Amino acid sequence: MSSLKKLAGDTVMYGVSTMLGRMLNYLLVILHTKLFLPEQLASQVQLYSYAGLSLVIYTFGMESAYFWFARKEGDRQQYFNLVLSAVILVSVFFSGSIFLFAEQVASIIHYPEEVMLVRWMAVIMAIDGIVSIPFARLRLEKKAKKFVSARVFNILMNIALNFFFLIVCRDIYNEKYLGVLKPAIDLFYNPNVAAGYIVLANLVANLMFFAFLYREFADFRFVFNPTLFKPMWVYAFPLFIMNLAGVTNLLFDRTFLQYLLQPNFYPNRTTKDAIGIYGQCFKLSIFMNLAIQAFKYAAEPFFYSKAEDKNAPSLFAEVMKWFIVICATMWVGICLNLHLLAELFLRKKIYHEGLSVVPWLLLGFLFLGIYYNLATWFKLSNKTQYGTYITLTGTGITILLNLILVPKIGYLGCGFAFASSGLVMMILCYYYGQKYYPIPYHLNSALGYIIGGGAFILLDAYLIPSGSTVSLAYHMLFFVVFCGIVFFVERKALPVRFQRKLGFK
Repeated sequence: MSSLKKLAGDTVMYGVSTMLGRMLNYLLVILHTKLFLPEQLASQVQLYSYAGLSLVIYTFGMESAYFWFARKEGDRQQYFNLVLSAVILVSVFFSGSIFLFAEQVASIIHYPEEVMLVRWMAVIMAIDGIVSIPFARLRLEKKAKKFVSARVFNILMNIALNFFFLIVCRDIYNEKYLGVLKPAIDLFYNPNVAAGYIVLANLVANLMFFAFLYREFADFRFVFNPTLFKPMWVYAFPLFIMNLAGVTNLLFDRTFLQYLLQPNFYPNRTTKDAIGIYGQCFKLSIFMNLAIQAFKYAAEPFFYSKAEDKNAPSLFAEVMKWFIVICATMWVGICLNLHLLAELFLRKKIYHEGLSVVPWLLLGFLFLGIYYNLATWFKLSNKTQYGTYITLTGTGITILLNLILVPKIGYLGCGFAFASSGLVMMILCYYYGQKYYPIPYHLNSALGYIIGGGAFILLDAYLIPSGSTVSLAYHMLFFVVFCGIVFFVERKALPVRFQRKLGFK
C-alpha cells in the first residue's frame, strides 16, 4: 500500500501541475478562438501535428532505454551522456534539414506562405527532442518538483508571450496606447501574420528550458560509445517503432484531414475551416490525455523499480483499477458538461459545430490509457516486439477507418477511428499480457465502469437537451449521481473510520 501511495503522490505531483499548467494554457484556446477564425488556425493545427511526430523520431525510444539501463546509480551519468549525445545528433540533423529546405517543406504540406513558421517549428522540434532527455533524468531521479516547475514556467511564459504578441503588439501597432513604443513594435510586428506569433511565442518559451535545466546540461559530455549504445538501440528500436506507430495513431487525423475531406463536405465551410474546427474541438479531449500523461510520467519509473518485486502483479492490478475508476469518471464528467466547456473555451460559435466528435476522442484516450497501463508486461519481460506489433495493428486500423469514414461522415470519422483503434490495442495487449506476464486485473470492475459510463453519457444525451441554463444544472446533477454510484461501489477502499461514520461498516 505504501508503494501505491508513493505512485499516487508522484502522479498527483505531475498531474496537478500538468493539469494546472494546461488549464492555464487553455486561456490560449479562449484567446485564439476569440481572435481567429478556424481557417486562420488550420496551419497551426497541422504544424503541431508534425511536431508531435518529430518528437518520437528525434528521441527514437531512448527515454525508455535510459530508464532501463540507468537503473543503477553508478551507471546514470555515462548513459545520460550517451543518450543525450545521440538525441542531439538526430535532432540537429533533421531540424537543420527542415530549416534549410523550409520553402520546399511548406509547399509539400500545402502552406507555401508559411515558410517562416516552418523554420520556427523546426527549431521548436529540435529543442523538444534535446530537452526530453534531461527531463527523463529528472523523472528517474524522482525530482518531480523541478520537472513540473520547468513545465509550468514554460506554459506561463508561452501564455504571456501570446498575450504580448497578439494583444499588446496589435494595440500598440494600432496606436491604442503606448504610441511611443510603436517604432520598436514596427521592427518585428506584422498584423498580416498575426496567427504566426502563436508559434514564435512557443519558440521563445521553449528556449527558456535550457536555463531551467542548466544543472542537467552542465555535467553533460558529448560521447559516443558503440559498445554501450548497441544494446540500448536493440532495446529501444521496437519501442521506437511502437511509439512512431502510436503517435501516427494520434496525429493521423489532423495531419491528413485536408487530403481525406471532400471539398465543400460541410456546407459553407472550407476544408481549412473544418481542420480549424476539429483541431480546437480536439483540445477539449486533452483533459483525459493530461491525466494519462501525468500517470505515465510517474508510473514508468515506478513500474521499472518494482520489476523484481514478488507482489508486483497484484500491485499493478490495483493501480489499473484506480486508473480506470478515475479516467471513466473524467470521461463521464466531461461529456455531461461538454456544452459548458465549449462556452468557456471555444469562444466563437462556429467551433461548436465539431462537439459531437469529442466523446469519441475521450473514449479513445481512455482505451489508450488502459493500453499504456497494460503495456507494462512487455516492457518488464523484455518482449517489446509485442508492443510494436500491437501498436502497428492499431495504427493500421486508424489509417484504414479514416480513409473509409472521413470522406463519408467528415471529422466524426476521425473520432470513430481513434476509439476503435484504442479498443483493439487494449484487447490485444490484455490477451498477450495474460499469456506471458499474468496480472490479476479486476476485469469486472473495469467493464462495469466503462460500460456504465457509456450508458450514463447516452442517457444524458437523450434525456437532457442542451442549450439552456436549466439543462446545465441537470447535466451536473446527472454527473453527481454517477459519482455517488462510484463512491458507493468503492466504499470499502475508504479508511475504516470514514466507513463507520458513513454507516458502511
